[in-house]
Amino acid sequence: MQNYYHATRNVDFTASTLAEDITTDVAIIGGGITGVSAALHLAERGYKVALLEAQHIGWGASGRNGGQALPGFGCSLHKLRQLTGGQATKKLWDMSVEAVDLLHSQIARFAIPASPVLGYLHAAIKPRQVRDLHEEQEALAALGAPVGRLLQGAELQSRLASPRYIAALEDHIAGHIHPYNYTLGLAKAAQAAGAKLYAQAAVTQIEPGAKIILHTGRHRVTASYLLVAGGAYLGGLERNLTGYIMPVGTYIMATEPRDDVPSLIPGNEAVADQNFVLDYFRRSPDNRMLFGGRVSYSTLPPPSLGASMLRRATAVFPQLKDARVEYLWGGNVDITVNRAPHFGRLADNILFAHGFSGHGVALTGLAGKLAAETIAGQAERFDLFAGIPHAKFPGGRALRTPALLLATSWFRLRDLL
Repeated sequence: MQNYYHATRNVDFTASTLAEDITTDVAIIGGGITGVSAALHLAERGYKVALLEAQHIGWGASGRNGGQALPGFGCSLHKLRQLTGGQATKKLWDMSVEAVDLLHSQIARFAIPASPVLGYLHAAIKPRQVRDLHEEQEALAALGAPVGRLLQGAELQSRLASPRYIAALEDHIAGHIHPYNYTLGLAKAAQAAGAKLYAQAAVTQIEPGAKIILHTGRHRVTASYLLVAGGAYLGGLERNLTGYIMPVGTYIMATEPRDDVPSLIPGNEAVADQNFVLDYFRRSPDNRMLFGGRVSYSTLPPPSLGASMLRRATAVFPQLKDARVEYLWGGNVDITVNRAPHFGRLADNILFAHGFSGHGVALTGLAGKLAAETIAGQAERFDLFAGIPHAKFPGGRALRTPALLLATSWFRLRDLL
């Protein structure tokens, strides 16, 4: 089945074809939000930029995700504080809020038809998760951040017409967008600013040095700086990054347009539950239910995916029992061991940013901006992210996925408790 975002694309953008060897100030590997945002910010600073995408712009997670734009990170604020300390956590949180603000300002600035909506509900299924939401309220208050109300009972039912949830925490910063239109809109803006964006330009080898040489089939790209932003689709291109991220498959369905969908989430918030293998969902502008979930650590789609996704959706909303699945798609997200983003340097002139762990819709745009700042000589903010400690997934290439499956079995079991 087709990707709903691709079917409703309405940004006119065409990437270039790399037809010769070129020399540039900055090369970027990856045509997702991180890459196109970096290309835009660098071009606006006057740099000569060449972005290289193996497929087409927005082909990876940036054009396939749930569209939920929220502050924070894949790890909890409590976990982030353990990793970085209180002062750094405050700065990182503030930058995650800036990431959401940046997303909305870019949508407005470039008139991107991304259908932005504010409002988010973090939903709890069991008492333990309600306690987690109370802890999140306390952590937000300690940061001086806005703290939403915890909805329960009739008030919750008026906002989320589902029997599955016992509480939900309001989030007035987060919301949802059409991520593919957003990615293409940023790409179009970067192109208009002077950046060169190349599709079908897979990088097969990186030669580091004072001048970096990228091999792309028959052609070479020579650059003074490089940003590696391939995310879950980087593969084994850069061995020094192998093992720090794990590609994990996740899947989304869209129902047919339905008259009852607005009544299921009257405030039009995006919603996600607190399970390790979570459900996430929202209304589309044409009143479909966009419902995401499931995971595949082999990155192969589960069998009978459409029927399985619809069962998950009807467990949340029995009102959808007669719904039809009209769109069904999936893709890989890049997760880290600690679920915090992974930024850093492979050399003085080679940066990387990945590992957004399901929290990338807003944060990737800021990552591109921070990479541009760093190349321009202002590295303090990028280095705050680079200071988050990370470990490789255990087991090496051959055993990494089996080891992850064993480790996550406990969390899957805990979802049931």
